[in-house]
Amino acid sequence: MERRDFLKKATFAAAGTLVVPAFIKPFEALALDELSLYKNLVVVQLSGGNDGLNTVVPFGNDIYYQMRNGIAIKPEDVIKLNDMQGLNPNLSCLKELYDQGWMSIINDVGYPNPDRSHFRSMDIWQTASDANQYLSTGWIGRYLDSNCQTCKFPYTAIEVDDSLSLAMKGLSKKGIALKDPAALFRNTNEPFFREMIQSDKEHLDEENLGYLYKTMIETSSSANYIQNTSKIYKPNYTYPNSAFANQLKTVSKFICSGLKTRVYYVSLSGFDTHVNQLNQQGRLLQQYAEGMNAFVKNLHQNNKLEDTLVITFSEFGRRVAQNASNGTDHGTANNMFLFGGRLKKQGIYNAAPDLANLDNGDLKYQVDFREVYGTILDKWLDVNNSQVLNKRFNTLGFI
Repeated sequence: MERRDFLKKATFAAAGTLVVPAFIKPFEALALDELSLYKNLVVVQLSGGNDGLNTVVPFGNDIYYQMRNGIAIKPEDVIKLNDMQGLNPNLSCLKELYDQGWMSIINDVGYPNPDRSHFRSMDIWQTASDANQYLSTGWIGRYLDSNCQTCKFPYTAIEVDDSLSLAMKGLSKKGIALKDPAALFRNTNEPFFREMIQSDKEHLDEENLGYLYKTMIETSSSANYIQNTSKIYKPNYTYPNSAFANQLKTVSKFICSGLKTRVYYVSLSGFDTHVNQLNQQGRLLQQYAEGMNAFVKNLHQNNKLEDTLVITFSEFGRRVAQNASNGTDHGTANNMFLFGGRLKKQGIYNAAPDLANLDNGDLKYQVDFREVYGTILDKWLDVNNSQVLNKRFNTLGFI
């Protein structure tokens, strides 16, 4: 095949698969009966800046009702967890998980000198940088770079999406993005794709085309492995009919089939609630809760919950006071949810937000989000957090 034809066809093929790992050796030969014994991390991103105060409601604090007289959740509607805080009624599906000891809530998670830009704050959370530091690699990507036992495989981190988030991109290794393993498998087994892989090894030593050719080999290998492994598992749990629940259903299929993946990444968007917040946020929280309820119970049913940790974050919370449009504007600290079968401290992890001690109308953070990441890296993914976070962060006691 001519160089020009190879470049044209390979560019089309690579663009269609959206896979950018960094591993050359095909791994179809790996035994499919080697089921994963690894602990899994599932990261759930709520994009847009979810309002934490209307998610975990401080119904026991009068200041909350004074500052949100148009959008506060009524005390009688709150799903009470203790004398101070409770869940938004649209999160009713999470109460069952909470009561089982499979859920933990960390209040007031943030970072120093917070940024209110969606894009910049999301970059900070995804790269685990300081507010004045700009990094081109994500915290999960740097975990892949860290020489962990399985990080040589491109499927070590999978994002269930059409494109790969910055969080999943390392310096030398990257995760893989896909929505449908069967579609990826079909695409990489198209005749022209197979022809290029089998006949164009002469391009391997050319710098640009060599990278593209290697990527195609990795794409094909990844597609075969993921499809052949995940098809072993026959789903036996009914999920809600939503795009978010479908993402979690795909992750569950991968986990329950024994895919040797350590990190999964999913997202739910639409949380930028400047106007008429109650209906918009309520609808999204219900999708989140219903999907998460099915996912956690599905993992438990298949004896995988003990080896799975789920974290949920948003790039920032909202300001304490509502705005004039029955919504909320960009704020700072927020809550994080954790789910799993090995939580050491279930329920509410730390003190409720102090609404009487604000920073220019915003919540003050109690916990640096990189302490959460650092705990996961040290205690769950078995890598020194300073290797990934570029400095040492204290660990917490939730696992």
